[in-house]
Amino acid sequence: MTSVRNIILAFTMVLYGTLACVRIEKVETATSTEDNPTTPRPIDPKSGLVLAEGMDLVATHCTPCHSSKLIAQNRADREGWVSMIRWMQETQNLWQLGEFEEPILDYLSTYYAPQETGRRKPLENIEWYELQPGDN
Repeated sequence: MTSVRNIILAFTMVLYGTLACVRIEKVETATSTEDNPTTPRPIDPKSGLVLAEGMDLVATHCTPCHSSKLIAQNRADREGWVSMIRWMQETQNLWQLGEFEEPILDYLSTYYAPQETGRRKPLENIEWYELQPGDN
C-alpha cells in the first residue's frame, strides 16, 4: 500500500512539476512589474493560492497531502513556516524539500505572512441610549 502511495505521489509531483514550468513563465510575465508583495495579486481559481512565482512549487509539494485552503487560511513569518514544515516532516511523513525549500519559504513568507489586521477601531463619541420595553 505504501509503494502505491509513493507512486501516486511521484506521479502527482511530476504532473505538477510539468505544469509548473508552463505556469511560472506565464505568471512571471503577468506580474513581473509588481515587486511589492502588498499589491493585490490575482488568485489561482483552481487552488485559491496567490498567483506568483513559487505557487506551483507550493501546490506540488503541499496539495498531495492537504487542501490548498489549509495553506491560504494560515499566516506565519518565515520561521513559523519552517516550524510547520518541520512538524509535517517529523509527524506527517512530508519528504525533504531539498533545493525547493527556499523558494517555497520565499513564497509562503511573502504571500502568507502575518497581516496587521484585526478588529475595527473602537467607536468614539457615541451617545448611547437605553432601550425601553416594547422598543423593537
